[in-house]
Amino acid sequence: MTDPRLAAAKITLRLDARARRKALMVEHPEADWMAADHAEAMLAATGRTRPGVIALYKALGAELDPRPLGETLRKAGWALTLPAVVAEDAPLAFRAWSPGEPLAHDLSGLPAPLATAAQVRPDLVIVPLLAFDRRGERLGQGGGHYDRTLAALRGEPSPPAFIGLAYSGQERADLPREAHDEPLDGILTEAGYIAVRKDL
Repeated sequence: MTDPRLAAAKITLRLDARARRKALMVEHPEADWMAADHAEAMLAATGRTRPGVIALYKALGAELDPRPLGETLRKAGWALTLPAVVAEDAPLAFRAWSPGEPLAHDLSGLPAPLATAAQVRPDLVIVPLLAFDRRGERLGQGGGHYDRTLAALRGEPSPPAFIGLAYSGQERADLPREAHDEPLDGILTEAGYIAVRKDL
């Protein structure tokens, strides 16, 4: 059950975090490429040193763009996938995708690979966010899509690592946490990789 006080606190935090992220996008237009420079450290920390499948997202608004990271890993042999909302209360589906391939609106109206694209299971999931803290807590847009996905995949054998992609300035001291909130395994920023879980 949702705590109304926490829900109200998150609404206020989201407004502030969106404004902060817009400012960071203007201040640090090179941040997406700088974050990609730390890809090797991220892979080493998560134990994903062999090429696999990485799930990116299509950046919207002031979200840090994962395309430079995807390009870096694609050159190293990684396959790419993008998420798609296929049902309102279901985990995300991940569909194979390569740069230049067409996208269409999914159930939530976000760009996603066509429904005919192969569904794949990622080894790494790159997650957008509004704010994060050092415990791996993440403030998202509030739809719950990534929380449901993290919960579902973490119940499977050899689950993927879930990594937030953010400007370092999106860090907060302590974010409120509700029962359904799923923490990240790490955060990648233009300043470096922050490991949350040490047992990957």
